[in-house]
Amino acid sequence: MKSFEERLERLEQISNTIRTGDVELQEATKLFEEGIELAKGLEKELSAVEGKIEKLVKAPAGKDEPAVLDLFPELDNFTGEEE
Repeated sequence: MKSFEERLERLEQISNTIRTGDVELQEATKLFEEGIELAKGLEKELSAVEGKIEKLVKAPAGKDEPAVLDLFPELDNFTGEEE
């Protein structure tokens, strides 16, 4: 399987090719289908990584230690999105 970065790069190539309109409809449709499959796989992988990170951040570091986010109250409202 290709790396996440390689698949993301391929998705970007597909997107650019379709946007330029330099391909026939049938080829654009095939590329679109490939792009959708890539996007679904990338989204699934990102969700899995996000879940792992969330568990790590919320879990206490030790028996009598607070969760990581408790140590950084300024991150309480962190969503990962830019405002």
